Amino acid sequence: MEQSALGGAAYGMLFVLGLAMGLVGGFTHAWYLGPVPAAAIVWVLLLLGACLGAGRMMRAKLAAAAIAVGWLLVSMLFSIKRAAGDLVIAADVAGYVYLYGGAVALVVAFLLAPSSPASGSWLLRGHEPGNPQ
Repeated sequence: MEQSALGGAAYGMLFVLGLAMGLVGGFTHAWYLGPVPAAAIVWVLLLLGACLGAGRMMRAKLAAAAIAVGWLLVSMLFSIKRAAGDLVIAADVAGYVYLYGGAVALVVAFLLAPSSPASGSWLLRGHEPGNPQ
């Protein structure tokens, strides 16, 4: 019971991390250095690193997917045009790099994450059923 509660809390926090990355990234992705959308590129790399790191540390594709679902939820809502004509992620170079680059980063991180926990998660290592502490 303790193991599943701790794992559920960890995956819930990864989902919240994805929501936070989508929220902050949605509002800050449009900073340019000359003609290059530098902030969008940085956000794509951060997203790749967070998803890949979570997948490898938890030793499960679900960890990468938890961040991905949170980020996708916020980013897709930010890209929908409102009745007043407002939207957060515009249809410009930075918006395309942020959305499509982020989607590619999520797929790459998901594919590179381990598919099954060989020796268990680093988080749950001391809480395995045969190892009471």
